[in-house]
Amino acid sequence: MLSQLPHYTQSRTAPFSIIASWVLVDMPVSPIFQEIKLSKPLPTIGVHVFQSMTARPAPLVLHMPGGTFKATPLHRPVAELLARAGAVVVSADYPAGSAHPFPDAAEAMYALLRHLSDNRAQWVARHSQLFVAGEEAGGNLAAALTLMARDRLGPPIAGQILLSPMLDAGMATCSFRDAEAGPVGCKWADGWTLYLGRADTAGHPYAVPACGTRLHGLPPALIITTPDDPMRDECLAYAGRLKQAGVSIHARALAAQDWPDALALAACPEMPPDWAEPVRSNFADFFAAVLPGLVPSPVAAAPVTAEGPP
Repeated sequence: MLSQLPHYTQSRTAPFSIIASWVLVDMPVSPIFQEIKLSKPLPTIGVHVFQSMTARPAPLVLHMPGGTFKATPLHRPVAELLARAGAVVVSADYPAGSAHPFPDAAEAMYALLRHLSDNRAQWVARHSQLFVAGEEAGGNLAAALTLMARDRLGPPIAGQILLSPMLDAGMATCSFRDAEAGPVGCKWADGWTLYLGRADTAGHPYAVPACGTRLHGLPPALIITTPDDPMRDECLAYAGRLKQAGVSIHARALAAQDWPDALALAACPEMPPDWAEPVRSNFADFFAAVLPGLVPSPVAAAPVTAEGPP
């Protein structure tokens, strides 16, 4: 089970439009929908911006939700927990489904990543750090972006946050067998088929990060899984390979059930899921480990809910 990790507050404040404090308060996190113009590969992309009572320089997180590459993804509760951990979160409606095989989603998210890096002052301070985060299919994209940013010499990524990421298209691990899932007849198999499109794509590390042979030079990673997570074994294997490559790793096995499906389920506002606070706590701890100048501050997570498309 995840230990209760310390929470953090920043000692300095500043009079910006985002309230200058890293101390989180028990207030709603209401997402704002925007459309961002991109030159390529898509003319525009929809994003949902989440922010709590955070400070500049708050980290800016590009979040990509789950959805097994098959449908328009849900944005809460992971984006909300990232915001409650002190970040400004831009959660993206990345292209999915049979009309958008690889590399459509990866290239669209890389274009959005560059846009956020070049225009970060619209959301945070100019010197705020940029993170990527995602669960399930979104975790695949987050991991791919770190490889793309390294190989294309930017933009700099301070850290990657992966929750039950889809990393290995083989789906032949013990955790997949234990979940009675695998390469045929399950939603993850169907999602991989749609995303990869062609058989030769399965060996491309931007499509299947577990295939990557060069993992050095990647940003620190927080990887969260659970005992019954079908992606558990590929998560832990990827964490081990990152560590061998010299990447700073924060791997956590959370005592929660029905992951990653539980990450997209609605919760009663008065009774948040039992994993919400440990996950938020790990996010805050990871930000503090990567970003300098933070000191502990005890805070609690507010209720977490789920939402559908706008």
